[in-house]
Amino acid sequence: MAEVAQNLPPIEELFDPNSQDYMENPVPQCLALARRGPIVWYEPWQAWIVTRMPDIMACWKEEPLSSDFYDWEFAPPRPPEEQWSNFERAMIGHSLLAEQEHHRLVRRVTAPAFSRNVVDKIQAKIEPEVQKLFDALGEPQVFDYKEAIAQHIPFISITRMVGIPEKYWPEIKQVVMTFTEAWNPTISDEQREAARQDSNRAIDIIREVIAERRSAPEQDDFLSTLLRIEAENDGFEEGDIVTLILALIGAGSDTTLVAQQWSVYALLKNDRGEIAKALASPDAFSNAFSEINRWGVSSKMGFARYAPRDMEFMGQQLRKGVMVLMMPHLKDHDPDYYDDPETFDVERVFDPDVMFGYGPRYCIGAALAKRQLYLTLSELFRRFPDIELAEEPERDPDDHNAVVFRRLLLKTNLAG
Repeated sequence: MAEVAQNLPPIEELFDPNSQDYMENPVPQCLALARRGPIVWYEPWQAWIVTRMPDIMACWKEEPLSSDFYDWEFAPPRPPEEQWSNFERAMIGHSLLAEQEHHRLVRRVTAPAFSRNVVDKIQAKIEPEVQKLFDALGEPQVFDYKEAIAQHIPFISITRMVGIPEKYWPEIKQVVMTFTEAWNPTISDEQREAARQDSNRAIDIIREVIAERRSAPEQDDFLSTLLRIEAENDGFEEGDIVTLILALIGAGSDTTLVAQQWSVYALLKNDRGEIAKALASPDAFSNAFSEINRWGVSSKMGFARYAPRDMEFMGQQLRKGVMVLMMPHLKDHDPDYYDDPETFDVERVFDPDVMFGYGPRYCIGAALAKRQLYLTLSELFRRFPDIELAEEPERDPDDHNAVVFRRLLLKTNLAG
């Protein structure tokens, strides 16, 4: 796939994830970027892009780069401790931006919180809530899945699965949409500061909930499980609980909204025989969701890391603080990586499956996210077995990190 670089146009002329062409069909642009080489300088983002899976997996596993947003050369200055708000207090030194040794401690002690037994208990809490959503929907001939179902799933996730009481929903709702922007490198300083303030308020609420829960800890939700882990493990602190809850809020909102849309779209856009195979069991759907994600190519950016010092990396001299983006989605329609990549096959073998990362920074909440999706889609196709797309959905250019739809109109084909 290699081409002579000097004979090629600048990569920013071929790859622009904010363009209309990318939203309509990102595959040609992703392949053009991957063909440019294993590591590519992308001027618009002032970042190096790592394009190939062996290099990305090695970076995830060995962690030569920093995952701390404050190590980015264009990040706001790291404030001194006496000036920390709730946001800095939770982010600096705790699980999301922690140094490697502490991060691995957090993963080790919290592993039981993501066991199949815990996931099954949480499923029992959210399944009735999903059914209530569809009860309220009734039996329309046409409806917008995004408005009627998908946008309500974060509420179910945060209140029932995570364990934030419903009374806090009006206050915490804003952070559902902006939390993941707090360290997004492509947005303006003003947007980032607004997201930081939303996160500060959310952390206030989480700390209130933790204080309440300490007096009544025996509940089947993620927060109660983390409080039990805290009591049993030195080094795992309330700040770690806060950052894990924030991560689940982010994953259960922004990421889940994207996953809901693309899962329904992919299953309805392709051979309907794939639906039954995808929903045959939670394990079958886990694999099917990897195929949904591969086929859809909804990502715009990838995973950001930062050079912790002036260093050599993959044959390039990196200056301290420069961003390095790992883009595993560039491979998703590459025939050198996948056989017959244009075919949607929910039984496709993924070895390894890197959709939720790899190595020490693998997404710890992956099982929870996929189970929630499985429950919602199972209910959708149980109630509306003949459902189909009512139109080809228009892409929404405003999302900062993913290709999403303005609406997702579905036709139920119910008799009568």
